[in-house]
Amino acid sequence: MIADKWEEYNKRVNIDGEDPAKVFDEMKIKRYCCRRMLISHVDLIDDIINYGRK
Repeated sequence: MIADKWEEYNKRVNIDGEDPAKVFDEMKIKRYCCRRMLISHVDLIDDIINYGRK
């Protein structure tokens, strides 16, 4: 339900340097379980893609 929010959250917090709590409030993500999913996410796809089928 929140996967579509990752790119905006990541850009605003990690690139633009905004406060995560403010970003969550503006994106209307109120529940702590949803906030946890975005805060604790580790983006590994770029690392994993190197180990594709040969």
